Parts: sequence; C-alpha cells; structure tokens
Amino acid sequence: MSVVFILVFVAIIMAGAFLIAFVWAVKSGQYEDTYTPSVRILFDDQEIKESENSQKITKEKGEKEKQEVISV
Repeated sequence: MSVVFILVFVAIIMAGAFLIAFVWAVKSGQYEDTYTPSVRILFDDQEIKESENSQKITKEKGEKEKQEVISV
C-alpha cells in the first residue's frame, strides 16, 4: 500500500513540473504565432535556393580555376 502513496506523490510532482513548463512556454511566447506554420509550406525556401546557387557558382569557379592552372 505504501507503494501507491509513493506513486501518487511522484505523479503529482511530475504533473506540477509539466504545468510549470507549460506556463513558462506560454509566457515566453511559444504559442503566439498560430497562422504562419500552417502556410509556411506554401512559400518557397529562399535560403536553400540561395545556398544551392552559391554552391553551383563556387563549383563553377573551382572548375574554371582548374582549367586555368592546367592551361598554364
């Protein structure tokens, strides 16, 4: 029977910890923007496109430099 009391006490402590974490998340603004995540998939990811373009440009510059070194 004493194990039941221990389990109830531990459950109350865990519930309190989760309640404190939830209140902290709400106060820090974690749940303020509910619209943007739902429409984020509709927009293109500019950062990825820019990084892909910069990788292509860097690769082309590297190949051009290799050709210059070979021709010299």
